[in-house]
Amino acid sequence: MKKIILILLFSVSLFQSNAQDKNFIDQPYIEVTGASDTSVVPDEIYININISEADMKNKISMEEMEKKMIDGLVSLGINIEKQLSAKDMQSNFRFYVLKQKDVMKSKEYSLKVSDGKTATKVFIKLEELGISNSTIDHVAYSKMNELKNQLRTKASLNAKRKALALAVPLGASIDKVLHIVDYNNDADAEQKSPSLSGVIMVRGMSSMQKNEDVADINFEKIKVNMNISVKFALK
Repeated sequence: MKKIILILLFSVSLFQSNAQDKNFIDQPYIEVTGASDTSVVPDEIYININISEADMKNKISMEEMEKKMIDGLVSLGINIEKQLSAKDMQSNFRFYVLKQKDVMKSKEYSLKVSDGKTATKVFIKLEELGISNSTIDHVAYSKMNELKNQLRTKASLNAKRKALALAVPLGASIDKVLHIVDYNNDADAEQKSPSLSGVIMVRGMSSMQKNEDVADINFEKIKVNMNISVKFALK
């Protein structure tokens, strides 16, 4: 008896689902796509800084070099507590072998700055301190989610205008929205992938002067695209 009831319930559910699909398909509707895009200058620049005993050549200790680095960054107006962090929990315990028998300590930091000029000053300061193993890891835009939602709105309006442009000349008008598909993914908001971070171009590094009038690192803008699909009922 229970099996019969379950089969009946399943059949009713399947019928209702098919009826809903049929009603949707039987309606006159128009399906259009909408798109919107823009480019923004990155305002989060992440710099990898590596300090190792091998680079110091036994002249000063790791602790002394760390203090010099921190003092140097503070002199540039950098907030150490908010902008500088250990790369990972293992950074304090990272070692590597040199000449097979010498075990050297190494430590990695991640520094976040907001513009290319500050990044340039950081590289110059690190070079002055003898810390040459530093690179730009990735760039990002801090208000990416807000920007994407603004572009979604523009893409929706673009889809509506396109639907009207197609329907009105044929004596029809658009009615309620039946279905929307968002083809975009918010998982890349931090912009860590190379395709979104763009190509980093450094210009004038060899001619930089050790003063306030330093060259600016020129970052390629981050390109952001939003695409949606909308089904409008016709009347």
